[in-house]
Amino acid sequence: MSSGNTALAASLASYLDRKILVLLRDGRNLLGTLRSFDRFANVVLEGAFERVIVGHLYSDIPHGLHVIRGENVVLIELTSSSLLIMKDEELDELPKHMTNVSAEEIRRVQKNASDLKGSMQKRLEFLDFD
Repeated sequence: MSSGNTALAASLASYLDRKILVLLRDGRNLLGTLRSFDRFANVVLEGAFERVIVGHLYSDIPHGLHVIRGENVVLIELTSSSLLIMKDEELDELPKHMTNVSAEEIRRVQKNASDLKGSMQKRLEFLDFD
């Protein structure tokens, strides 16, 4: 194991059995309890859920036991509940103005936001001076 991999293993070992946030290359945020990892940063999360945020709306979409390939991991960090040793219900508390909605609702809002972004990009194509 190279010294970089040794350092990674040592730092992840301190996160075992604690609530973590994993940011993926595609921009998704997964939260859960770190149960296992290897030297390639492949991780196993128990009780995992994806937190989707669009504007002031959010939804926590359950994934259960989830295996993540290390090549897709951008960042792994302890959640605020792990740092402060809070109860699970207080996991990664969001600002008070955030509204929890269903998974179906957040996907609909996410699609509408994506459609709007695409139409705005088409309208501004004439500004592309390449």
